Amino acid sequence: MFSIIVVPADDVGGQVRLAPDESVEFGRGHAEPRAGRGRCLTIAHHGVSRRAGTISAVSTHWTLTNRSRTQTYVVENPEGAGEHIKVGPGRIEAPVPFEFSRIVLPAAGDLLAIDVWAPRHEYLDERVEPTGDPTVAAFPLDRSKRYFLVLVALCEPRLRGAPHAPLPTADQLVERLRPVWPAVNRASVQWNVDYLAVKTRLKPGPESADPSRRVNGKKESLVSLALRFDLVGEHDLGRLNAPREAVLR
Repeated sequence: MFSIIVVPADDVGGQVRLAPDESVEFGRGHAEPRAGRGRCLTIAHHGVSRRAGTISAVSTHWTLTNRSRTQTYVVENPEGAGEHIKVGPGRIEAPVPFEFSRIVLPAAGDLLAIDVWAPRHEYLDERVEPTGDPTVAAFPLDRSKRYFLVLVALCEPRLRGAPHAPLPTADQLVERLRPVWPAVNRASVQWNVDYLAVKTRLKPGPESADPSRRVNGKKESLVSLALRFDLVGEHDLGRLNAPREAVLR
């Protein structure tokens, strides 16, 4: 069973499959072959270093070594609404936590990509019932409420693969939510945004000594927090197109 599969952007030479403890070096290639160099993924671009980096497989993840002296590499999670890590010049064996990743290499004005498919993540078995008092949820959101629909609509552009997309305006939110919430208007949208800010502790609640304190960039902060902690995911987008019997009035 292979640990990871590496797929170059142009698929030249096909996929590279690495078992645990194996690695592949990538780059423009060497002027002369070197003995014992092992496998190499050639990227024929004049903006890529001869030895640009190394991908190494581990049992449950993979690592990236950046051999460039000047360029930072970005590893994106295409399914993570903009989630990414940066691997600076000279960094050795930086662990990558994503199951599906895309290494982005800056190359003389171009951005080249290498896709990496890692093994499915393993999780603890939560079927064992714990004893004692239950842990209080960090962000107690009810997915059946209107405020959660507003949060999903706010996050929708970035969940659909545009991590730097501008957030929808109040009018755009009203139009997006009307199929499942016919009575929605700008005031109700704003009320729910304010409620979400309190619910996620971005803004003090009414019991606070200063509940009127304004929060700059409230929608941006909400979306950033929701995506960072997976409070909203792609699987929630279907709520914006619910069947008529599920319409909120």
